[in-house]
Amino acid sequence: MVKIGFLGPKGTFSQEAMLAYTKGSNDFVGVDYNTMVELIMAVENDEIDEAVVPIENSLEGAVSTTMDMLAWDVDLKIKAEVVIEIKQNLMAKKGTDIKDIKYILSHPQPVGQCRKFLNSVFPHAVVKYVYSTAQAAKEVAQGDGNMASIGSLAAAKEYGLEVLKESIQDNDKNFTRFVVISKKEAKKAEKNKTSIVFSTENKPGSLYRILDIFNLWDINMTRIESRPAKNELGKYIFFVDINGHIEDEDVRDALTMVRRKTSFYKFLGSYPEFEIGC
Repeated sequence: MVKIGFLGPKGTFSQEAMLAYTKGSNDFVGVDYNTMVELIMAVENDEIDEAVVPIENSLEGAVSTTMDMLAWDVDLKIKAEVVIEIKQNLMAKKGTDIKDIKYILSHPQPVGQCRKFLNSVFPHAVVKYVYSTAQAAKEVAQGDGNMASIGSLAAAKEYGLEVLKESIQDNDKNFTRFVVISKKEAKKAEKNKTSIVFSTENKPGSLYRILDIFNLWDINMTRIESRPAKNELGKYIFFVDINGHIEDEDVRDALTMVRRKTSFYKFLGSYPEFEIGC
């Protein structure tokens, strides 16, 4: 039985991503962790086999904790990716009248994503921030009938809440990309992605010369993200995703050249490309 970790408690979007990754399989046990650091280190320390962690959101951008730990703190590989649509929902104890709601509970990000709705429907409600949407749902389930939470349908189901209003987010194009990390690498699929992280010398044109390698090998780069190198002000590391697998000849040759031309290089894995809608 495979142990797969996710950011808890139960009812979070991370749990939804885990279920999307497992696709109805019963050959796994889900284990929830309170923080991203605990979750990722659990894989590094062999407490669990894999972990589903968020790495970027279409509205909020990169998840810095995930990226920094993959670069510096652990020796793990990305073996899969999952993209889920984030739909925020207004939930309360069954029988609650929307007119009686005086308190709104959620994580700061969902509150920010639903600002227009909250301002128009609950202009006088008190917003209380908690560390996860699932925790908000749990508190509402245990509290009086004058509270509501914002979160996933999974949280409503987990804590027995009634969904008063679905899809209350201000922007309908809200997606989060999760990656599955493990000590084991993925098998090659029909369509693949490869992720690396590197740094260059602090000289004019250094980054361009690295990225031009992908152009020379006709490899499509799907993402580039920079993060502080943490050892010197003004120095950065770069996360790059490309189409293809390390076993492809052109990808292997291009990455060999990148490794030679960079001052720091780390291969983060080749894995099946996730197609939204599949």
